[in-house]
Amino acid sequence: MSIGRSLQRIPVHPAAPAAIGLALALALSACGGTTQDSQDDTDSGSDDSDAVADPDADYESGLSLAMLPKSVNNPYFETSSEAAAEVVDELGGDYEYTGPSDATASSQVSYINTVSQQGTDVILLSANDPNALCSSLEQARAAGTVVVTFDSDVDADCRDAFVSQVDDDAVGETLIEMAAEQIGGSGTVAILSATANATNQNAWIDVIEEQIETNPDYADIELAGVAYGDDEDEKSFQETQGLLQANPDLDAIISPTTVGIAAAARYLSSSDQQGEVALTGLGTPNQMREYVEDGTVTEFALWDPGELGELAVYTGAAIASNIITGAEGETFTAGDLGEYTVGEDGVVTLGPPARFNAENIDDYDF
Repeated sequence: MSIGRSLQRIPVHPAAPAAIGLALALALSACGGTTQDSQDDTDSGSDDSDAVADPDADYESGLSLAMLPKSVNNPYFETSSEAAAEVVDELGGDYEYTGPSDATASSQVSYINTVSQQGTDVILLSANDPNALCSSLEQARAAGTVVVTFDSDVDADCRDAFVSQVDDDAVGETLIEMAAEQIGGSGTVAILSATANATNQNAWIDVIEEQIETNPDYADIELAGVAYGDDEDEKSFQETQGLLQANPDLDAIISPTTVGIAAAARYLSSSDQQGEVALTGLGTPNQMREYVEDGTVTEFALWDPGELGELAVYTGAAIASNIITGAEGETFTAGDLGEYTVGEDGVVTLGPPARFNAENIDDYDF
């Protein structure tokens, strides 16, 4: 699978750590506005195949947007939602954050159907499966709803655009590089992922496996296997225990999920393997700070989930406002984030991951 490889981010203002913290402390706020049912003349949604983008158009006021994460009660998606809600408020629209408590595609279907039937202008979806949601998404688009995936994609034919955190290669390469550095370039590593069908994590895992197989820098690293915690804290905790029991000589765990890395860190911090087994992956500074301070984790990475939520809103609103259609080469301005260009297959990419460690983690607040 290839996502996010062809979009180039046009230079924007550098986001200082303090500014990132401020941007992510956004409150959920929504203004009343017009829904699809009262916008008969609006070129909103993917059902108008002859739509022509007007890059000079303004963002429409009164759009309704719904964010559907992989699962609710997840700090990562809550951060994205808070920032997204603020942007929707600034655009004069209505915002809803809703979704299942379990990270399964079947659970997401009913929420997609509900917000579509409510006449929502834009759905912002982090998908639990690349294909299983397509039927519901196609029905939503046929009814005039713009579908923008973010964080985790579906088949390109099932949505209007995908807002990718970073280029897949950049994430996978960063993850294996951090693990290799922490184990001295030699040893056995295992991966603790989320769901088996998570498109984003599977893409990163593919890169990790390819790097181990082909990059001479990792010739002495062996991949023991991949476990799935389903983005559930307790299951991820148990899967960490299982990985260590099945691989007593394990040197490192890579967890490309914020739920997984926090659960694995909690397990290691209370075990006699703290400091013996390296742990890295993707996490937020606030959830991982205590584990960096107690020596459980040396370094991990992530992008800004709040900025990801902001960019998802701007992308969906730009399509609903006919500023872009989602075609390759179109450009739009995403508020203070700057100008973006749509890449191949309708992909819009936020930017490269940042690394967090004891030297810089206190500079961030999200």
